[in-house]
Amino acid sequence: MHMAHAAGATTADTPGVRPAVPMPGGSQTGGSLPGFHSQPAVPSYASGTTAGGPVRTQPARMPFYVATHGAVTIYLLGTLHVGDPDDYPPNQPFRQPILAALNASPTLALELSPDDLLVSQDDVSKYGVCAHPCLPRLLPDPLWQKLAARLRGNPDALAEIRRMRPWLASLLVETYDSLSAGLQTEYGTEAQLQNVFLRLKGRRVVGLETLDEQMRAFTNLTLAQQREMLAQDLVQTPAQNVADVKALAHLWRVGDADAIAAWEIARTEKIARDKRVSDSVDNRIVYERNRRFVTRMLQIAAPNKPLFVAIGALHLGGPKGVLALLRQRGFNVDPG
Repeated sequence: MHMAHAAGATTADTPGVRPAVPMPGGSQTGGSLPGFHSQPAVPSYASGTTAGGPVRTQPARMPFYVATHGAVTIYLLGTLHVGDPDDYPPNQPFRQPILAALNASPTLALELSPDDLLVSQDDVSKYGVCAHPCLPRLLPDPLWQKLAARLRGNPDALAEIRRMRPWLASLLVETYDSLSAGLQTEYGTEAQLQNVFLRLKGRRVVGLETLDEQMRAFTNLTLAQQREMLAQDLVQTPAQNVADVKALAHLWRVGDADAIAAWEIARTEKIARDKRVSDSVDNRIVYERNRRFVTRMLQIAAPNKPLFVAIGALHLGGPKGVLALLRQRGFNVDPG
């Protein structure tokens, strides 16, 4: 499940599962990894135009669900940690049911709290960057040569990635693919949500996991797991990876979380180098975090006080996704 960066994880999330923290150096990557949540940008609807030309009149549908159990209501929005400004039309960045849910919710829960995001770059550097060029010796020579060939046209990036541990190098490669697909970190869903939510009075934004917990999902990966992550990024050509990023973004716009999960499972089966190791990576950076997210949601949720949850879209669907876990806890879950 290696597209996690944009739609699934926050520290190093891809269009679907990974986190969004500023990259060390920033200048070569557009400022942050799609998986690592960036700070809210100036609202995309603050003016009447977007970078893509004529503005879209209807917002993206996005995966949005309503979970109820007695008097407890949890709204769930599947996010992309990178995005296209056209997905958030100037006059209405989200569908009316999503805006109504935001208005009804005193608390917005993201993967990471805004306070944790402020210090996230230091942790990425601390745990993902070596004091010396360590990556060539941490990889089998054929894998390193393949990565070096991929970045041959970008010597600054190649110099930067030499000092990264494999898990962070993997996220950087995925970042380049997302940027090549035309997606931007400042138009990730979380940033746009906060632009709307923080205008409301008396609201709070919380995290469903701590920065330490999120970082450990990556730093505790074995070397074999980290190598598998990076190897998956290099199986296909850059053009094929960009096509996958665009396909994921399209599915997100359609808004079916189970279809997104099924697409990602099929994609991972195609590019996995070692299925057992690949499955163990998915368990660590997606499924274990899904269980943590649900536990924290239920700790925060209260009767007659709706909770709005926004997490990477790859966390929602499928048999091990957040929606299924909530159903196992007795919730009715329906599209919103």
